[in-house]
Amino acid sequence: MRSTHHTHETSDSAIAMVDEQGTVLGWTQAAERLVGYPAGDVVGRSAALVVPSFAKAPTISAFVERCRARRGWSGTTAVRHRNGRLLTVSLRISMLSGRGETVRWLVSVTDVRTLSRETTHGSVRESLLTRAPIGIVVRDPQLRCTWVNDTMESHDGIPRDQRLGRRTAESLPAAKAEAFEAALRRTLRTGTPTVHEIRRRLPTGPRREHILTASLFCLQGADGKALGVCAISVDVTESRRAQERLAILSEAGTRLGGTLDVTRTSQELADLAVPLFADYAAVDLEHSVTTGEGAAVHIGPTGERLPVFRRAGLASVRHGAPESPWRLGEPVPVPPVAPFTDVLRTGTSHLEPVLDLAAGTWAAQDPVRARKIREHGMHSLMVVPIRARGVLLGVAFFLRTEDPVPFQEDDLLLAEQLVSRAALSLDNARLYAREHATALALQCNLLPHRLRGGAAVDAASRYLPADLDIGVGGDWFDVIPLSGARVALVVGDVVGHGINATAAMGRLRTAVHMLAEMELPPDELLARLDATLERLSDGVADRRDQLTAVTGATCLYAVYDPATRTCTMAGAGHPPPAIVDPRGRVTFPELPTGTPLGVGLGTPFEAVEFELPEGSLLALYTDGLVETRDHDIEAGMDRLGAALAEPGRSLEELCSRVMETVPGPAPSDDVTLLLVRTRSLGPAQVASWTLPGDRTAVRSARRLTAGRLAEWGLSGLEDSTELIVSELVTNAVRHSTGPIGLRLIRHQVLTCEVFDSNDCLPRAHTARTTDENGRGLFLVDRLSRRWDARPEPGGKVVWSEQDLAPPPSRGPAPDRPEARGAPARDAVGAGWLPERPPEPAVACPTLPW
Repeated sequence: MRSTHHTHETSDSAIAMVDEQGTVLGWTQAAERLVGYPAGDVVGRSAALVVPSFAKAPTISAFVERCRARRGWSGTTAVRHRNGRLLTVSLRISMLSGRGETVRWLVSVTDVRTLSRETTHGSVRESLLTRAPIGIVVRDPQLRCTWVNDTMESHDGIPRDQRLGRRTAESLPAAKAEAFEAALRRTLRTGTPTVHEIRRRLPTGPRREHILTASLFCLQGADGKALGVCAISVDVTESRRAQERLAILSEAGTRLGGTLDVTRTSQELADLAVPLFADYAAVDLEHSVTTGEGAAVHIGPTGERLPVFRRAGLASVRHGAPESPWRLGEPVPVPPVAPFTDVLRTGTSHLEPVLDLAAGTWAAQDPVRARKIREHGMHSLMVVPIRARGVLLGVAFFLRTEDPVPFQEDDLLLAEQLVSRAALSLDNARLYAREHATALALQCNLLPHRLRGGAAVDAASRYLPADLDIGVGGDWFDVIPLSGARVALVVGDVVGHGINATAAMGRLRTAVHMLAEMELPPDELLARLDATLERLSDGVADRRDQLTAVTGATCLYAVYDPATRTCTMAGAGHPPPAIVDPRGRVTFPELPTGTPLGVGLGTPFEAVEFELPEGSLLALYTDGLVETRDHDIEAGMDRLGAALAEPGRSLEELCSRVMETVPGPAPSDDVTLLLVRTRSLGPAQVASWTLPGDRTAVRSARRLTAGRLAEWGLSGLEDSTELIVSELVTNAVRHSTGPIGLRLIRHQVLTCEVFDSNDCLPRAHTARTTDENGRGLFLVDRLSRRWDARPEPGGKVVWSEQDLAPPPSRGPAPDRPEARGAPARDAVGAGWLPERPPEPAVACPTLPW
């Protein structure tokens, strides 16, 4: 119980006390302000002086008898001002009892003209204007009770006989009585009405704290001196509780739902309940809510299998919440007995004002919970289901241990309102968690599971999704093997987060793979990718059911050739890579920034070429690694460079070291890192020649190829490789002018490359039996594991790959002379040349390699 002093509820009603004959015995300053009469002009005279209706009554005694029968009277009447004018007022007469059978009447008058001008009234004033019960106590200057009405006993539980003649100290605890009597003396001394709030528990009935608001008025005699003080009290318990509930719900509106994290929202609910109305609170969420996976549990029959719950929120007035047998994140078993199964089955709350541990009760059948109930004095329980749209999200438990007052229906109503607000946030978080889990699973499935750097690079990577509030983004990375032992390195970042960004990432990654297979240079590949993303965005924007369209993406694309140790890269609005040389020096090359993909600016992309020493380290990343809310991108790049400046570490160690520099436990954007360490192919692995652009080139190419294969110990590939070289060089002679380049690369496979000046890429087609040409590329296809062509500056390269260990023979190719037992001859297209003696290769202008 606490008592406080307020002034905002002071009533401006005129108060007077009269006897059974209608004679005024006491007057107040408010009465003088209302009707203009001072106490000396009214006290000792008939109340009819001010209230004309009293004089119109048949007899005063008859009026008094009617008031006795009703224990008072209220209504609208007129009072006469000292200047003679009549005022329409609300009049209330309350009966007071003293010792024996003596009776007095307390008259309160309020000018009705003030009612329309004021929008807020104090609790006492509102009660005086209505038939609402009010408690009245009149005390003498020594603060002894002299008069009291019957209602007062229901306010504080003290009978009239025990109150009369006694001071406040005999009915209130010492500290509260002292504060109340100080307010009474202040009113007696100043004559100014005041308001005092008293909180106390009734000695009978439920152990619930009651809140009384008492307005204090000084009663003056004819000489203007204080005759005593009148305290008019109103029980505002319910209205104050309603205000407190509204305050709690208002606070809940600001504290709940500020995040899409289900565990954080659950903890906010528990923290809000304790200690506002509970001493201990626990929130258990159904398994699918916390993980975002699995089928949702619907309200209804639970069957034999009960849902799986995990503790997601925990709060207590005791440090460490010792009442809970389970910690946060731990699974919580559901006892297969009421009230829990009833709550899950019906979706309705359970209120147990007094916990019963008697044999046969649910608590007695649950040893773990029963032990905690006894240890910590849990005596009152509420179980509220957390549900939304028919889906069971979890269960909230509220208990009292320190507060001896049992939970009641209004507490349950408040708990249900709080839980319903939390349920909306939890349901949104659940749906978002499902989308997040789906996007994360899609992201993980779309990203490469194994990086294949071939003979060009060693690679390692890390991917860290953004926190749950932000959502999974559209980061991706890749290492794509290309022809000629080269490798493409790519990293990109789709604008936005969520499932749409992830889906767009998947489309872009697929597009990059298709464009990479076309062997496009980096700048041209980004141009094609830009156009592709614009088309995808236009298609998405046309769909009315699509809420979020992808607005762009950044990308960095690089091609590294281990034969020449050159790296060609181009960027589209993406941060530059970090390059660490074998001695540990870190640089961030100045790349043309380029515009992001899909924004529609149409700015051409530019490529830059670097020569990298063997063992160089390249770090490709997204801005989530180097840019945070609190630090700009330059500071992040400095952190990245410092973490990479240890070339002796393995790639995995460097990846872990870099990720440790990411500030905070959960990033606000996806973090992607791709590390590659370059290799090079030495002269013993690469052989290249420049041939004249005439028919002598074919025989020279066959001779040079056979000799190099013998040096490499690959004589088993001599026949097939000579045929492939013959067809490719023949086509170069036939369809181009100028020198022809031939290169053999021995790495994980044997690559044969032929360069010519014609930029028209060849296409394979099926030749008819009557056609003289068109079978050369078909032969290359049958003899190779794969083949294709790529554009190069000044022309093109047609290449083929063969396994180093030749596969089992598939027999001679159809329509070839060998198949008919004829001798092998040089091919030009699909025609045949007569045998010629071999000619040496000639020196020609520099070719691409």
